[in-house]
Amino acid sequence: MSMATRATRALDAAGIGYRLHPYDYDADASAEAGGKGLQAAAALGASPQKVLKTLMAWVDARAVCVVIPSDRQLLPRALAAAAGGKAARMMEIAEAERRSGYKVGGISPFAQQRPVPVWLERDALGADSVFVNAGQRGLLLELAPADALRMLQAQAAAISR
Repeated sequence: MSMATRATRALDAAGIGYRLHPYDYDADASAEAGGKGLQAAAALGASPQKVLKTLMAWVDARAVCVVIPSDRQLLPRALAAAAGGKAARMMEIAEAERRSGYKVGGISPFAQQRPVPVWLERDALGADSVFVNAGQRGLLLELAPADALRMLQAQAAAISR
C-alpha cells in the first residue's frame, strides 16, 4: 500500500504534521455493525469519537463535505441550518466518488478533486487528535483537529448525534 496520497501531499505542502495509521480495511463492514468508521476504530484500538468519517452531501443544490465522529449520525436538518440552506441529503456513491476523486471507504476531506465547503462536527474539536481518512481504504491520518479545521477552511457546527 502506498502511503502517499493527494491528501498527504497536500498536508505536507502546507507544513501540517500528521501520523499515518494503516489498518486492515473491511469492505464488508455494514451499517448494522456500526459501519466502516467503527471497524477502523476497532482495528486501530482508537476511540470511535476520535475516528472521523467523511461524508459527501447536498445542502439544497450545493455539494458539501461533512466530517463527523464515526459513532454518530449526521443530522440533515442541523447541517442544512448550519450551511444556510433549507434541506440536506446524502450524495449518491457514484457522485461522491466523482466529486471527491476518492473511492467510498477512502474519501478524505483533504485535497478533493472538486473542493467543496466542509462542515466539521464541533464536538470533535475537543480531542487532542483525531483520525481522518488519508485518501485510500485502510489508511487513516492522525492530526490535531485545529489543524484539520484550518487546512480544510471548515466551519464547525453541531451537525450530528
